[in-house]
Amino acid sequence: MKQQALGQEINRRHFLQAASCGMGATALGVMGNQAMAANALEATHHAPKAKRVIYMFQSGAPSQIELFDPKPNLDKIHMTELPDEIRMGQRLTGMTANQKEFPVIKSVFDFKQHGQSGTAFGELLPHIGSCADDICLINSVHTDAINHDPAITFIQTGSQLAGRPSMGAWIAYGLGTANRDLPTFMVMVSRGTGRAAGQPLYDRLWGSGMLPTQYQGVKMRSGKEPVLYITNPAGCDTPTRRQMLDQIRDLNMEKFLSAQDPEIKTRIDSYELAFRMQTSVPDLTDISDEPQHILDMYGPNVHVPGSYARNCLLARRMAERDVRFIQLYHMGWDHHNALPDHMTKQCADVDQPSAALLKDLKQRGLLDDTLLVWGGEFGRTVYSQGSVTPEDYGRDHHPRCFSMWMAGAGIKPGITYGKTDEFSYNIVEKPVAIADLNATILHQLGLDHKKLSVPHQGLDLRLTGVEDNHPIKGIIA
Repeated sequence: MKQQALGQEINRRHFLQAASCGMGATALGVMGNQAMAANALEATHHAPKAKRVIYMFQSGAPSQIELFDPKPNLDKIHMTELPDEIRMGQRLTGMTANQKEFPVIKSVFDFKQHGQSGTAFGELLPHIGSCADDICLINSVHTDAINHDPAITFIQTGSQLAGRPSMGAWIAYGLGTANRDLPTFMVMVSRGTGRAAGQPLYDRLWGSGMLPTQYQGVKMRSGKEPVLYITNPAGCDTPTRRQMLDQIRDLNMEKFLSAQDPEIKTRIDSYELAFRMQTSVPDLTDISDEPQHILDMYGPNVHVPGSYARNCLLARRMAERDVRFIQLYHMGWDHHNALPDHMTKQCADVDQPSAALLKDLKQRGLLDDTLLVWGGEFGRTVYSQGSVTPEDYGRDHHPRCFSMWMAGAGIKPGITYGKTDEFSYNIVEKPVAIADLNATILHQLGLDHKKLSVPHQGLDLRLTGVEDNHPIKGIIA
């Protein structure tokens, strides 16, 4: 486990790599990668339940009131003013700060209980609802951020300020690779059909921060070249490419031995990984070997490259190949207006594929050691933003409470954790901070969030910050 100072770790690597000069430095790197793959889970702080994570991030913030947190009493107080004792002077966004009224709005969608657990899901999520007995629904997550970019940055990196390592980078740093032919941390982005626009997602969200860049996420694209710069240049065959890489490697190693810059070694490793990915990535992205009943399970959009459905199927294929951290981003959940229309389309995009991914993993025996996480950056207000009609309304940002769900890898199935008030406005039972959520993810991977740290600018920097946060014991089996 990498518990020592980052500088100490680099110095030790420098010594080993420099000592290997003349004895096959590249061979040492290859053997090191193989050793890391073989021993990845032997360095954990405690016995892990998860080998990998698939994080289905719903960018823009889904409304918990329509999807996960039913409040039938809102029918009785629909269009009445939100009581001051409920709002308690909450900070407002610029979109609603000048509103003179804050009318409570009931959801136009019904809820239905599912499975033996009886967990309630909104009518727009029948497929996810069919997985109720495998899902742990958390209705009491809260965050410190009220606007999208700081909130997404916070939940993904543990800080509202840009530049910190992402969760995937921390996990790659802590556990290493389990497949030397694919990146440890892979990212896919899709856009919903319900909205033409969406909050921008910057590459820093899957960056490595002050950690070596070898731990940053690799983004998969939907075009002819799924990963940039791994195909051979025009007119260059594989033996020529290999010869070019060997010559570049020797030059880089010579520079590395004199400059002792770890980023040079990262560059060497990235070239070698890219060469191996020329075979592994086409095999990963070619879904022609998938049976028709599996394709049907993910829905018709599975045939559309770059769609959420295709990305969910690719996530399962990555899980089979032991990619350590798989990050899916789906844009389009920012429903300040026309919520019923936009949310209906958005749920049509994600409901069936999300459930299919869970069921597919389960039938292959992979759910036992794959942790699924589903949710956005904050919740939505019970009061409407802007004008209201019987069929149309919108909701503003709400950081005080929102819902997420988890499944697999030692998470208690078929339970609902946490409770909000009758307005889905304030948490009344079992609050879950972002750092608690992230500590839980690390815990299931066998990592103690307090020990996974590096010294940086006078702090022992961690994904979960310096506060006294803990894994959520109530959801861990």
